[in-house]
Amino acid sequence: MKELLLYMAKNLVDNPEAVKVTEQLDGDVTVLELSVAPEDMGKVIGRQGRIAKEIRTIIKSVAQRTGQKVSVEIVD
Repeated sequence: MKELLLYMAKNLVDNPEAVKVTEQLDGDVTVLELSVAPEDMGKVIGRQGRIAKEIRTIIKSVAQRTGQKVSVEIVD
């Protein structure tokens, strides 16, 4: 999941080397925290959060197929 999120985020932003994903466990849920450069935050979130919602949908769909529970958080 982490690699998929990195791939998607790096292809959305202008500064791909600033993209970082950290993985943490919260009970039985894996939390992926996405961090990008401040000027790229809008590109990852999108208008009214549409891009962020689609990123979460794709990650959850892939996680469900593998039997995992994953949550995506976009952090400053």
